[in-house]
Amino acid sequence: MLKKIDKNQVRLDKHERIRNTLAGTSDRPRLSVYRSTQHIYAQIIDDASGKTLTSASTMDKDLASKLTGLNKSGQAEKVGEAVAKKALKLKISKVVFDRSGYLYTGRVAALAEGARKAGLEF
Repeated sequence: MLKKIDKNQVRLDKHERIRNTLAGTSDRPRLSVYRSTQHIYAQIIDDASGKTLTSASTMDKDLASKLTGLNKSGQAEKVGEAVAKKALKLKISKVVFDRSGYLYTGRVAALAEGARKAGLEF
């Protein structure tokens, strides 16, 4: 009998394996990405203290006006730029990129490129 593969569980397993070796420090926090079908979220996390330092998403009210008329990849790039600008205000210039088990393509890659374009290094 064939079993249907749960793609999200496969992603979560990948994410767990990645997180065993990847951690954000106070010097170099972790830029974590979550992608849903409608939205994309990014947050910068200091794993040493267990705190989220800053975040941005397509749900943010201040970004809503900039996202109208863009496709999902364009929106992801703007979210990457927004989280990078917030990080630079907090004097964070270097981060560790955590793609959360997603393939580095499409919206995840667009978010990363937006963050790099705005000044984050990873």
